[in-house]
Amino acid sequence: MTHRARHKEPDTPLGSSADVPGRDAVAGRGELLEFLGLTLAAGAFVLFVVRPEVSEALVHTLATSTAGLVH
Repeated sequence: MTHRARHKEPDTPLGSSADVPGRDAVAGRGELLEFLGLTLAAGAFVLFVVRPEVSEALVHTLATSTAGLVH
């Protein structure tokens, strides 16, 4: 079942703000956050490839803390 958003104002276009004539799409915060996220993911990947003991220590720490919550 698909839920479709409905606008309360009948004159509001359903497209993005870039589709509206006279409005410019401003490249802003979304691109910066995407870049930071990709940088973080690439750094984590390199860290786990170069230093595999980091991933082992992380798994050990998570397992220990989870086991502590169970008991």
